[in-house]
Amino acid sequence: MSLESISSLPEMVDIWQQTLNWQPTNEQQNQLQKLYELVIEANRNINLTRITEPAEFWEKHLWDSLVGVAPKQHFLDLLNHGASVIDIGTGAGFPGLPISIIFPKSQVTLLDSTRKKINFIDSTISNLYLTNAQTIVGRVEEIGQESKHRERYDLAVIRAVGSVSACAEYTLPLVKKGGLAVIYRGSFTKEEQQNLENAVNILGGKIELIDNFTTPLSNSIRHCLYLRKVKHTPVSFPRPVGIPTQKPL
Repeated sequence: MSLESISSLPEMVDIWQQTLNWQPTNEQQNQLQKLYELVIEANRNINLTRITEPAEFWEKHLWDSLVGVAPKQHFLDLLNHGASVIDIGTGAGFPGLPISIIFPKSQVTLLDSTRKKINFIDSTISNLYLTNAQTIVGRVEEIGQESKHRERYDLAVIRAVGSVSACAEYTLPLVKKGGLAVIYRGSFTKEEQQNLENAVNILGGKIELIDNFTTPLSNSIRHCLYLRKVKHTPVSFPRPVGIPTQKPL
């Protein structure tokens, strides 16, 4: 499949406006289209995503990446004035690459443990001329113990990786005191909320907001969990590789 034969993304101007009170500029729309083309092209050789149809890609990768940050005025102020952001377990680059495209004043670090995926993202950053994005190959449990990353970020985002308590343990050690972690999820239960409250309390945070909504095309249920860092995370967290998943807080 050549880039010329890849379909165009739907523009969805009205939905952007209605759901996020915002819409991409022509230049940003072109960058999102190019991102789509690069993902589809690379997907022939690397397992990046099962979501390849234009409308589904728009909803489940682009809209979903931005809904966690764009509708909230606090985030808009923060990101438009230049925030430090880390995307944990970024995979094919979501939500980090769309955030980087839409908020060029912010500095976005995309972390993944799979070298092939990071190689793809590095190539994409170059192809899209994104000067505000960089990558790290590594495990978050190790990165979270490194002084150059620990409690250095205004915002940490994580999408569809492990249990909610594991996600809290991955994100909060990287966030500055006063900063925020955003956990993107599908379903979210009362039991999970109790587990999250316990974990967040141990890690130096508090649950600021649990936002639930439906996606605009498929009417799927989604949640974004917002965790505020209120005190320093104890030095024993994050625990060594694998432990947050095997023994959740």
